[in-house]
Amino acid sequence: MDLVNLQALTELLSTADGNSDSEDDKPQTAVAKMGPASIASVKPSVSSTAGTTGDVKSKSKDIWLDEELNDGAEHDDIYDSRPQPEYEIIYKQSVNSEDIYLQMGNKTPSTASCEDMVIKIKLPGTMAKEMDLDVKQKFLDLRTNKFKLGLHLPHSVDHKNGRAQWDADKQTLTVTLRMNREYDFANF
Repeated sequence: MDLVNLQALTELLSTADGNSDSEDDKPQTAVAKMGPASIASVKPSVSSTAGTTGDVKSKSKDIWLDEELNDGAEHDDIYDSRPQPEYEIIYKQSVNSEDIYLQMGNKTPSTASCEDMVIKIKLPGTMAKEMDLDVKQKFLDLRTNKFKLGLHLPHSVDHKNGRAQWDADKQTLTVTLRMNREYDFANF
């Protein structure tokens, strides 16, 4: 009996003439199959209004402005064969007795109430003098003889007042950075 009901439902839902309104059932055209690789070189249109980004782009041969690039994009090197070390990002917040016992503060256990970002990077077989660390507002670049880490940070940080600590026993670099988020005034 269930097979009969299933066949009746199939006939009801299918169209009699074979035409369907579903996008999946329509034939694919050449335009629908286009992707980024199928686009030929296109000349950019020049804007006639002065002072727009189109004019800035048309005066130079660059296809994007420096402001449009992500921080750290200059460090991406596909020919560098050094492996990426293991790392973890931990969020840290300062709490006092009001927050813990009296619950009078407005802090929560979520990462929205955290002030610092701690990045622990394991670098086995590395010495402190071999490390080259560069921290930008949204990018951390660490290079050693054996490892390379280009890490896009999840939040903006105060890159000028960070702290890095090397633990030779665990062969771990700990980088502590203060986060700069737009709505931190509401969380603290």
